[in-house]
Amino acid sequence: MPGPIPGVAAHLKILIVTDAWRPQVNGVVRTLEVLGQDLQSLGHTVRYATPEGRFTVGLPTYPEIRLAVWPRARLEKEIRDFAPDAVHIATEGTLGMSARAICIKHGIAFSTSFHTRFPEYVRARFPLIPEELVYRWLRWFHGPATAMMVATESLRREMAAHGFTNLRIWSRGVDVDQFHPIPGARLPYPEPVWLYVGRVAVEKNIEAFLALDLPGTKVVAGDGPARAALERRYPAARFLGALSGEELVRAYAGSTVFVFPSRTDTFGLVLLEALACGLPVAAYPVQGPLDVVGAAPVAVLDENLEKACLGALQIARHPGSITPRQFAEDHSWRACTLQFLRNIIVEPDEA
Repeated sequence: MPGPIPGVAAHLKILIVTDAWRPQVNGVVRTLEVLGQDLQSLGHTVRYATPEGRFTVGLPTYPEIRLAVWPRARLEKEIRDFAPDAVHIATEGTLGMSARAICIKHGIAFSTSFHTRFPEYVRARFPLIPEELVYRWLRWFHGPATAMMVATESLRREMAAHGFTNLRIWSRGVDVDQFHPIPGARLPYPEPVWLYVGRVAVEKNIEAFLALDLPGTKVVAGDGPARAALERRYPAARFLGALSGEELVRAYAGSTVFVFPSRTDTFGLVLLEALACGLPVAAYPVQGPLDVVGAAPVAVLDENLEKACLGALQIARHPGSITPRQFAEDHSWRACTLQFLRNIIVEPDEA
């Protein structure tokens, strides 16, 4: 176990408040789960405040996301009983709003993180709501935090330009023990197999992938509000639904190329998962992919997504000096957990 981190107590009680939680399968949930596991392996005590076990309603236009209804009274008791050394508010939903109000009321320092591009998300679903109005609300939400964590340096610069302060980098990693190549793994479809993993929703731009003229089979692993319409529109594609655990690893390992059509993700944890399973990546040259893979010879980033896919197929057939797996092995979760600990800015115990 590594030694103490300067400025961070050897043992902390950490409360993570999140509106995104199981049974959702997405990068935010996986990030928070692995963070908690790694913090506990370092000797800290972690509790989550989530919608689980609370009365919830579905988010309008996205019923898979459940929002807790009037959670403040119970949450305030949970905070009082646990007496955390650090509170981290991961999302801006009803639990996040309640935790923010409680912390301000009682003078409790808290950190936040920015996982989802809400302005773009809102614009995709409610075009009449101005983006700047959403950014103004986000500045109000994150403003009192001791640290607002973002996944990449380019996102930090972008958010600073929008007037956000106290910005800190909290990068993402991949569990290379869980996500790994499986020799001989194959999906039962004509090859090459082009795989997308993630929410099936309008802001993910999946149709840009499904509409491509590519050889082999397009596969979508994930669920969401756009799935039924896309299944009808693209009957040749294979929709596997939400996968997790070994099923998800086998889907990655049994595919040929990972396609990431999103233009709005702040990071794209699935990129590292796919690379760890040995898949090269095809994507647009936008913030998430640029920050994760950059110019590494494990991906092709191009405004012409079909060209990116065919280029990534060549990498799959003729790997370069660095393989996708080798690239992923350099992005560990432990480094990300230590970043998080430094960001929460908690003074060491006096004892």
